[in-house]
Amino acid sequence: MKQLLIAVHGSRRESSNDELRLLGDKVSARVGVAFDGVKVAFLEFASPSVETALVDFFNSGATEVVVLPYFLSAGNHVVVDIPREINKAVDQWPDKNIKVLPHFGALDEMANFIALACKNETN
Repeated sequence: MKQLLIAVHGSRRESSNDELRLLGDKVSARVGVAFDGVKVAFLEFASPSVETALVDFFNSGATEVVVLPYFLSAGNHVVVDIPREINKAVDQWPDKNIKVLPHFGALDEMANFIALACKNETN
């Protein structure tokens, strides 16, 4: 069973966290059979935490988790915090596979998204 975990910062504003949960629902509707489930997990201010989400996935039978760091740049959360949470899970679940994708801002498509937003604004 393969799961997608979207790792986000989290906010003190619950409506912002809800917006990210809604994004997770939209992604889930679009990934089809590539993933058995999609969950958004937070590094700060909201639940579930990245650690809790990984444990929940593995306790419910996941064999593989793909982690997408939903961050624009490779700051401390991407370089330090997310790897630390993943290493804890690997220590606890050595027989499971965790793959980390490049952070969102590093994706080549990001330039296309920005250009599209600007193009839509000028029309």
